[in-house]
Amino acid sequence: MSLRTERIADLIRNELASLILRDIRDPRVALATISRVEVSRDFSHANVRVSVIGTDEERDEALRGFESARGFLRRELAQRLSLRITPELRFFLDRGPEHS
Repeated sequence: MSLRTERIADLIRNELASLILRDIRDPRVALATISRVEVSRDFSHANVRVSVIGTDEERDEALRGFESARGFLRRELAQRLSLRITPELRFFLDRGPEHS
């Protein structure tokens, strides 16, 4: 990744973390943290890695909560960040903490 894409990914991660803490009222995503964001070269997609504490069922519910809030999160990112293109968000579980 280039320095610019890393910087954009870090901005998106910080804003998403802020949105989760303050603006999302969905209890399914309450225990989730954004661990990593990977942005495509053309900034059209962002893969968001989410770490969730709990059982496999709670992790699946958290992913469904993020999927239902995807439009809201993208709209809020567009308003908060001055980017030409706001990337389409895709959420994945980050299983790194489990394996370590």
